[in-house]
Amino acid sequence: MTYHVYMLASRRHGTLYIGVTNDLARRMSEHRSKGDPGFTAQYDVTRLVWYESYARIAEAIAREKALKKWRRDWKIRLSEEMNPEWEDLYLALNQ
Repeated sequence: MTYHVYMLASRRHGTLYIGVTNDLARRMSEHRSKGDPGFTAQYDVTRLVWYESYARIAEAIAREKALKKWRRDWKIRLSEEMNPEWEDLYLALNQ
């Protein structure tokens, strides 16, 4: 099984959210539907701007926890290294 650590944004340089999942497409669909009245629904954080894949859940969780402690500018730089235009990478997941 593959596990993913991912970062969502409300817009370019907007509100950020970091999470982990074993099904990235499904999880993005859940965030986008705003069915769960949590943080991402409240702040309209639905744009997938960055992700990494791992073979082991322990590695993915450790990376998620580490990223959540990072400074905001480091997270922005990480996202822009993969996705300089802040495009919604969710669209590419469904192709």
